[in-house]
Amino acid sequence: MTTLLHLDSSARRNSLSREVSAAFADAWRAEHPNGRYIHRDLAADPVPFIGEGWTELCDRVLAAGRTDLDRLAALVDSPAQVEAWAIVEPLLTEVRAADVVLIGTPMYNYSIPAGLKAWLDQITFPRMSLAPTRFVVATARGGAYSPGAPKAIYDYQERYLRDFFAGHFAVEDTVFINAELGNSRQDPNLAHLRDQHDASYAAALDTARALGKEY
Repeated sequence: MTTLLHLDSSARRNSLSREVSAAFADAWRAEHPNGRYIHRDLAADPVPFIGEGWTELCDRVLAAGRTDLDRLAALVDSPAQVEAWAIVEPLLTEVRAADVVLIGTPMYNYSIPAGLKAWLDQITFPRMSLAPTRFVVATARGGAYSPGAPKAIYDYQERYLRDFFAGHFAVEDTVFINAELGNSRQDPNLAHLRDQHDASYAAALDTARALGKEY
């Protein structure tokens, strides 16, 4: 059964990143009426930050040279690790079962929300590959960070996630859908850029719907 894992991470209930990720998810679900859809809200139901038990488990993975994630549970051997594994196991099961992982994320202070980072930390172990899982990231940015924009050098959102998925998961073809200049809706100093934002947002929705049908 084809499975979509949909993660949202914005602190806003009605956010641009949620709207764009929902456009993809709605199109995907219409295209896969018998598919499995899992939604996890990392803001409303946050994943705990990693603790010492997780670091111990990570050390055991390194020492064992273990890359078979199905045997990861066999490495658990202390109460702290048992507690850590109880958090990791359902998250890891979800992401490994997914054919497509869809992430909705705003840009907070040039990067990603802490809730999304916590999820990434929990599910990531050394030498772990999630290929051929496909990753789609729907982002919202208050300003403009696309190539050529003055603030492009400060984009630690797309750059970080693209490098993370390639470096840790061996996924080289992550697709990003970016809705930019969202702050023009509120900031009088950016009001003259509202038309550019509207065009960026509309294009992001169109792209999300098209990719949802394609994937």
